Amino acid sequence: MAKTNKMPFFADGLRFSCIHCSECCRVEPGYVFLSQNDLRLLAEGLQMGYNDIVERYCRWVPSPGGEKQLSLKETPDFDCIFWQDRCNVYPYRPLQCKTFPFWDSTLNAREAWEELPCPGKGKGKLHSREYIESCLARRRAESVITRGA
Repeated sequence: MAKTNKMPFFADGLRFSCIHCSECCRVEPGYVFLSQNDLRLLAEGLQMGYNDIVERYCRWVPSPGGEKQLSLKETPDFDCIFWQDRCNVYPYRPLQCKTFPFWDSTLNAREAWEELPCPGKGKGKLHSREYIESCLARRRAESVITRGA
């Protein structure tokens, strides 16, 4: 079988500039999955132990593979647990937040990118293909914390 060298739709880069609208942190339900590094940074920033952070700010959610994945909690209004007029953990926020919107789910097809309801999409700085792929690689390299069902 011949290897395809199809260029990703973002080969020439994508424009994105966060306008701090907080729509990605609030209003809609979702998950912010945590890696071991994310948990370490939160523990350092909040000056708390790992277990205390998991107990107070996290939840275990089912994954397609049958195990459970560690995610931040949400408020009843679907705001991130760390959202209160702004992100209260911004300097040590999880990698998932740092790399938004350059995720596999938004970059797997041009249509997914175009459907992303983010007002900063298509505006501001042009992010190179190399930068975008580095975001994807960082996310893949930092495994989400899991435990058995």
